[in-house]
Amino acid sequence: MNQFKKVAFYTLGCKLNFSETSTISRLFEEAGFAKVEFEETPDVYVINTCSVTENADKKCKQLVKRAQKINPESFIVIVGCYAQLKPEEIAKIHGVDLVLGANEKFNILKHLENKNSKLEITEVSFDNIKNTKEFVPSYSIGDRTRSFLKVQDGCDYFCSFCTIPLARGKSRNASVAETVLEAEKIAKTAVKEVVLTGVNIGDFGQGEGENFFDLIKELDNIDGIDRFRISSIEPNLLSNEIIDFCLKDSKRFVPHFHIPLQSGSDRLLKLMRRKYERALYAQRVIQIKSIRPDACIGVDVIVGFPGETDEDFMDSVNFLKDLDVSYLHVFTYSERANTGAPKLGEKVPMEVRRERSKQLHLLSDRKKRQFYTENSGTERTVLFEHEEDEGIMYGFTENYIKVKFPYQQELTNTFQKIRLTEIDRDGIMKCELIENLVTI
Repeated sequence: MNQFKKVAFYTLGCKLNFSETSTISRLFEEAGFAKVEFEETPDVYVINTCSVTENADKKCKQLVKRAQKINPESFIVIVGCYAQLKPEEIAKIHGVDLVLGANEKFNILKHLENKNSKLEITEVSFDNIKNTKEFVPSYSIGDRTRSFLKVQDGCDYFCSFCTIPLARGKSRNASVAETVLEAEKIAKTAVKEVVLTGVNIGDFGQGEGENFFDLIKELDNIDGIDRFRISSIEPNLLSNEIIDFCLKDSKRFVPHFHIPLQSGSDRLLKLMRRKYERALYAQRVIQIKSIRPDACIGVDVIVGFPGETDEDFMDSVNFLKDLDVSYLHVFTYSERANTGAPKLGEKVPMEVRRERSKQLHLLSDRKKRQFYTENSGTERTVLFEHEEDEGIMYGFTENYIKVKFPYQQELTNTFQKIRLTEIDRDGIMKCELIENLVTI
């Protein structure tokens, strides 16, 4: 048995990664490890990586250097998408002891058996992603306010810009019944809100004769969880029955959808190998807003895709201007190995990508401010967070408006009826407690 006693974790990337890191950390704690902060001189570092952008790869290398400075004798393990895609590259990073691919990350304790110190030669354990077929349920615990529940993994879509199918394999999931059991474990904790996460969660139901709609109907019946939020769902998989259920019939699903668009140009959507045209996307937005005008809709957009002309970009801008959406997540395209995108068009200069990104960030700010203004004066329910910032506490309404309020410890992790008042200079809503109208 090894002599390692303390472990620290660092997660890069998406909510799915956070749910998996939390599950891996529980494996360590069950094995007797003490979970400590990154700076607290742990014996083992586990860095869960992303590889959606080049920056994520660079961040991994920076974290390894930082870990070595804190404890030069620490045992450093790299898992996650970057580890699956480029294990040999990671193995060359000075200080890395162990690299585990998608099949091995949940067997990490087995790989640590009989290891007592750093290795002279980095160990690498990974398999062809085609052999990754198991679904490992995961959920995050730590933030008592909310939990990220992994309901699906992998993707069968192979969009031309994306490495996720190469890093995570084919779409897969547990059954509805098994997923409900995981949610019921969360319901026994202090968590008030659960965010459903995965790579392509609308594709839930592989091999079971079940689908995502079946899942959310069952989750809606779980006592002990006040809110469910859908992290992101493809527009072609966001059916009208899902929209109607969440906005009309559900007791627990909130009026908030995050729907990836990626481009408002049909020409680029085809090159990206997306499974819809922008007309379908617009229909989804109209359907949501016709039922709940106060619903929040977030949008993913990529700028600088190979071959994106000024005309294509303005096509996206004008389409987004006319859409009744609430905010944008803007991604600057970066070339990824083993994807088809670089061959599809002329490379967009980086300065042009940055300028387009800036324009869309400004549009997002305007959209968000408009959405907040439309909701000013309305009564909402906020779930207050634990974090305190110079006497201020924060929370989110059911329709994903961020609010601030003078810190009161007894309000943390509680739902409160509030009235939204005005937007501050940081773009956050001030509010009043309806009971006593204490204002910020």
